[in-house]
Amino acid sequence: MATRHLARTIVLQSLYEWDFYKHESDLPVIIERNIKEYGPGIDEPDFVWRIAKGVIEHLGEIDAIITRVAPEWPLEQIAIIDRNVLRIGLYELLYADRNEVPPKVAINEAIEIAKNYGGQNSPKFVNGVLGTVFRETEAAKETL
Repeated sequence: MATRHLARTIVLQSLYEWDFYKHESDLPVIIERNIKEYGPGIDEPDFVWRIAKGVIEHLGEIDAIITRVAPEWPLEQIAIIDRNVLRIGLYELLYADRNEVPPKVAINEAIEIAKNYGGQNSPKFVNGVLGTVFRETEAAKETL
């Protein structure tokens, strides 16, 4: 498994646990444990921390985007896996350095993670939400 894909998977596992316990558990402790357990010797642990920190810093904005783009799915009714795959994908799509993670890579990685960990319809749902946000951001750039 590629290092960055593994890093995203560790972030997903950590956010899943944190979200499952209604944000009452200590996310840095969860991340540290998951890096040691699932990514011993990972060569970019800072990538894990950067994504997790970015998702948390922009959580309100990211959740508002999910709510707006998928209005038929209230946030709390979206499967925990799907919700956190979307959070990671939207963070990378909207806030990460595009030179480091191009938009299409962010979308493709989120879809692949959804295929591996989500339900049967997860990849399609993730693709739909991220694709819509990507098209909106590209259209907004063209009007500037």
